[in-house]
Amino acid sequence: MPEWTNPNRRGGRMLSASLLAVLLAGTALGGYAAGQNLIVTPAKAAPTTAASTTLAQAPDFVPLVAQVKPAVVSITNDLQPHPAAMQGPPPGMFPFPFGGQPQQPEAVEARGSGFIISPSGLIVTNNHVIKDEKTLTVTLDDGTKLAAHVVGADPRTDLALLKVDAGHPLPYVKLGNSGVVQPGQWVVAMGNPFGLGGTVTAGIVSALGRNIGDGPYDQFIQVDAPINEGNSGGPLFNLDGQVIGINTAIISPSGGSVGIGFAIPSNTVRTIVAELQKSGHITRGYLGVEAQPITPNMQAALHLPTKNGALIAAVEDGTPAAQAGLHPGEVITEVDGQAINNPRDLAIDIAGIKPGETAHLTVLNNSNAVSMNVTLATLPEQTATNNAQPGVHQGRLGLALAPVTPDTENQFNLPAGTHGAVIAQVAPNSPAALAGLEPGDVIIGVGEQPVTSVDQATGAIHAAETRGGAVALRVMHQGEKIFVAIDLGKGTGNEG
Repeated sequence: MPEWTNPNRRGGRMLSASLLAVLLAGTALGGYAAGQNLIVTPAKAAPTTAASTTLAQAPDFVPLVAQVKPAVVSITNDLQPHPAAMQGPPPGMFPFPFGGQPQQPEAVEARGSGFIISPSGLIVTNNHVIKDEKTLTVTLDDGTKLAAHVVGADPRTDLALLKVDAGHPLPYVKLGNSGVVQPGQWVVAMGNPFGLGGTVTAGIVSALGRNIGDGPYDQFIQVDAPINEGNSGGPLFNLDGQVIGINTAIISPSGGSVGIGFAIPSNTVRTIVAELQKSGHITRGYLGVEAQPITPNMQAALHLPTKNGALIAAVEDGTPAAQAGLHPGEVITEVDGQAINNPRDLAIDIAGIKPGETAHLTVLNNSNAVSMNVTLATLPEQTATNNAQPGVHQGRLGLALAPVTPDTENQFNLPAGTHGAVIAQVAPNSPAALAGLEPGDVIIGVGEQPVTSVDQATGAIHAAETRGGAVALRVMHQGEKIFVAIDLGKGTGNEG
């Protein structure tokens, strides 16, 4: 599978010989077939109009580049050495944003890009460019090197704001409106790929609103302008010379450009940068739920009237959600009148509400729509991992359950105080196996009914099996509470 990554991975994919042969053969399709003469009549040229002339000509980027290039900078980050750097990354992982697995941690250096947004020397870049910084050096377009310090950073959106003091006003660029960006429009990317500062590439917008799983607020602009290692943090311009995005990630087996790059929209940048400049950090609203999408199997298993919404998988104790009475199995379908189609919509909308303000929710409870007002708290810097609630039942699902004992706690590395039914075995090719359940997962609920023992889990599962179709289990999987829908019509689980 392709891998989502910051523009800093290596690898590649070649055209197959058969595909390449087809592409080459295509150049002869308009000529003649073997063994016969073929008279080709050229198509009549369309009348030349202003529109057709415009479409036939690629834009001239020279004036644009001359205008904005002085405001694009290269960033060198001398990283703080730490034990993880000395040990090296796990196989297949590339923790350093801009290449190289260091042999000497004290010599670790990362390079990226950025752009100046004010004559006073404010510079926008990616958080992963300046992460673990020891010292930061900004190189201007004219070669001047300046020390930089971090004004503020936001890991959740991968944005950072730097400041340099040049002793005089610096050239700068303006943020445009990413809300009017359309697929197909020309864009120009600038930055420092592979240490080659001042590099310019061009392409078009391929798609909008991409969620690549990089963070909870993903709404990337996808472009085909070549973006490579070191482009991170660089600007993406429209033809008016306005920044409409920050080049942040690529999808590539090689780490080099394959024509699929992603940029953070400028409207997101504008909001985050303004708050970083003001306070140095970002304050977001916090509800206190873990949510997941509604799959067709989950919709059937929970008898939900809609596939749209954010299914609550867990409610954190002591949070606004818990205080308001939200429960696992309920579905949030609206926030302040805005439709919620998936968990990402919920995360974005809640984050956009200031702590202390009230969010007006529409929640499906047993298929009934209920209005609810929740006063939001402040999103913690790092949400604490939930305590697990874990457990023998052979049945149509293909599961063997065991109680929580000191032995099972040690065997599956369960937290102290775990309650529920731990999955001891999963039958191969069973419905449970096909649903992705694994030994060590802990069943803490069946449908909306919580369970704290093997007996409770077994009884609830039997009752759900009699209804047929699908069974929804609420499980603790690798420290996260989620719903898993098991289709009883799939697999070859044991009958019991």
